[in-house]
Parts: sequence; C-alpha cells; structure tokens
Amino acid sequence: MKWIWPIIIYLPLVLVSCHEHDEHRTVICIPVYGQSLALGEEAERLTDFDSLAQYASGRIVTQDLDHDFGYFDTSEIKQWAKKAIHYQKRSFELSIYSMAEMLADNTGSDTLICIFPGGQGATALANLSKGSNPYKQFIDNISTACHETRDRGWDFYVPAICWMQGESDIVDYPPTDYQQLLKQIWRDMNTDILSMTGQKDSIPFVCYQPNSLSRAEHFHADNFTCPEINVPQAFVNLLRDDNHFYASGPTYPYSCINEKIHIDANGQQSIGRLAARSVLGIIKGEQRFRGLIPIGMEMHDTCVTVNFNHTGNSLLFDTVQVSKAEHYGFSVINSANKDIISSVQISDFAITINCSQTAVDSKIRYGVNGDYMKSGRFHGPRGNLRDDFGNWCYQFELSTE
Repeated sequence: MKWIWPIIIYLPLVLVSCHEHDEHRTVICIPVYGQSLALGEEAERLTDFDSLAQYASGRIVTQDLDHDFGYFDTSEIKQWAKKAIHYQKRSFELSIYSMAEMLADNTGSDTLICIFPGGQGATALANLSKGSNPYKQFIDNISTACHETRDRGWDFYVPAICWMQGESDIVDYPPTDYQQLLKQIWRDMNTDILSMTGQKDSIPFVCYQPNSLSRAEHFHADNFTCPEINVPQAFVNLLRDDNHFYASGPTYPYSCINEKIHIDANGQQSIGRLAARSVLGIIKGEQRFRGLIPIGMEMHDTCVTVNFNHTGNSLLFDTVQVSKAEHYGFSVINSANKDIISSVQISDFAITINCSQTAVDSKIRYGVNGDYMKSGRFHGPRGNLRDDFGNWCYQFELSTE
C-alpha cells in the first residue's frame, strides 16, 4: 500500500494546479515601441525582476506569459540566447515596468498585465515602420502573447501601444513628414493587431515627447525657421486634433544620463506612471487625456495670450524640478531672427506674453532653447510650466502669421 501515499500527497497539488489553469483570465497587452528610450538605454535598472514577478500575485507577465523580464534584443536569435543563458547585463529600466505595477494595482485579480519592449535604437521612424525587421518582431511578439493566451482559453486584447520615438527624426533631418509617418504606422499597427485579436475598437497610441533639439547640428533657438521643432510639434498637433493619440508627458522635466539623450531610471518610471494613467482612462472609457498643450491663441499687437487644455486646477511655474529657463521657456521669434519677448504672466489656464514690438508674423515657442549638445532638466531644451497635478506642458510652436 506504499504506492498510495504519493497519490495522497500530490493529488491536492495537481487539483490546485488544474484549478489555476482553468480559472478564466483576461490578458491586457500594453507594450512600448520606439527607439532607445523605449528600450531604456543607459537607464540603470531600479526594478528588481524577482519583485516584479511576484507583484500583484504574479499578474505582470511578458509576451510568453511568463516572468522572464529583460531579455530584449533586436535579433530574435540573440534574444532567445540571452533568455537561455540568463544574460541580463544590458537590461535597463523600462517605463512599462512602473506602468504595469500601476495597472496591476487598479485592475481585478483576474487580469494579467502583459508588457514588453519593441523597436531599435538610433533609428528614424521611416526605418521602424511596416516592412522593417523591428516592426515585424514587435507584431510577432503581440501574436505570441495572443496565441499563448487563447491556448489557455483566456481573453486577450490590446488597449493601447506606448510610443517612445522621435529623437533620430529631430537630429538627423530626414526628408520625411514625421506626423504623417506616425499616423501611418498607427494605421498599420491597428490593421495588423485588430486582424489578430478581433477587437472592434481601435488601439490608440499613448505618446511621450522627444527632446533632443539642442543636439541637432543646425539648431539655433532664435532662428525663425526651426525644423527641429517639427517632431515635438507633431505630438502636440495629434494630441490636440486626433482621437487616436493620448498623452503621457514630455521628457524635458527629467534628468538625462551625462546630460545627453537618454532619460534616467527615475524619468523612465515617471513616464511609465503617466502612461498608466492614460491606459486606465482608455480601459474605463474615460475622456481622452490630451496632456497640457496649447489649444488656442489671441493676439493684440504686442500682447499674445495662449490658452491651454485644462489638466488640473491651475497653472504654475516650477523652477525646482526644472532649472529656470529664460522667460520660463517662452520665446517670441520674429522674421528678423530676434526674440522680442519681454515678460510672461499666468492667468487661469492661459499665459499672457508681452513683447517689445508687434508680435505679428512671429513664432510663439515654448521649450525651444537649451545649451548646445545638452539634454535634460538642467541645461537642455526646457520650460517651467506645469499644472498643480504635475502635468508638464509639451514643447510647442505657434505661428502668428
């Protein structure tokens, strides 16, 4: 009768295992796609993977529905090899780790949060679009997550994609229309993912804002024509006008490693929490979060009033988190390449700008400044405008023509 004891001992464990496998779950997949900031390059990892695996009873998972975080590579073979030998020397802090923790805290115990990065560093948008290897790998990873989920009889959907790309399109001056390319990759991803998941609702992009203006070779803050602002402005335009784009936040309020291009781990975590807020709004069907952006302008000769989207109770200038910029980051550049701003004042959700001469045919700018080759909150392109909820204003340019 000795043979019966192993059955008595292990049968409850088998039954528990079967019960856990049969328990119905919903997997929500929110990956991040882009270039080096999406991959967390240089951001020393603060997240402990063992803690992340145990967080919220193990409800945060990768595209394989496991807890093997940190094994990304642009080569699928190398990624597999890294995972096989547990190589994590180039495993950085990703925004999606803090995002996933916040989502797990605010969703039910039957919900799994599926996260992973995609893209390629130092790559312009045209080379990350459909037809590229990074794009294919990203879609393949979503497909893997979808099939793994449905093999278990669970539900799967993608409420949003987190977008972190644009630095190369600022500094390399590619002859492309960034805004149109971004809208096209959004359409392509929707077509490819919806055909896979069967979702009826479109999948929005939750967008940060890149900040590498002063690292561009030809950048000069007082130039009337400033091509470097086109990429940051594309995000403002889409957040203002396109229902398929939601805000996380700009990157200038955070420190950059060696004041170069990559935000540090604390910045990555902050962007992740901002992204989580928008994703939760999407899941709950709340009003689209557009971020702190300009939504209108009034001009009376030497006086310009810029109205902003209401994201809190009031606006304020913060010179603690971000080092004070001249005129708090605002400038008014006329066709003679001269900054004619004299003062700025806050009034409700508006900024009043006074100029030394008429502002007609000028460019109203925010955050278009910074020391040469510097990035980040101390010396990079920046401004001091935020609301009382901690939403920082996106960098922008408005024309008074």
